[in-house]
Amino acid sequence: MATDIILAGAESAAVAGRLLLGGAFAFAGLRNIVNRSLLASLIGARRVPLPAVTLWLGIVLQIIAGLMIVCGTKVSLAALMLLAFLVAATPMFNNFWDHQGPDRANRINGFVANIAIAGGILGLIGQA
Repeated sequence: MATDIILAGAESAAVAGRLLLGGAFAFAGLRNIVNRSLLASLIGARRVPLPAVTLWLGIVLQIIAGLMIVCGTKVSLAALMLLAFLVAATPMFNNFWDHQGPDRANRINGFVANIAIAGGILGLIGQA
């Protein structure tokens, strides 16, 4: 009986984790559509070729892979795609080494947050 309760709780936690993690990426992708001009200029400043195309590929990846995780569809594949996205995007947008003062602190926080998210993604892959 207690084992059944624990297993049910673990299953509920897994579903909630997928909803939160996948939902955060889908939301971020939708939010990035609104901020696309600024983001494309930031990507271009980092000398990434075809910044607008790169941005749209990232947006589509965030939305589709995020929704795949929410729906529980090919979770490991979606998680690996988002992990690759984080590996590329984190140093591009959280380049704290190029900044000073409060801006540096904010970028360090973003960098560390993305590392934590990557840990959650790896946990999701391990669970799948």
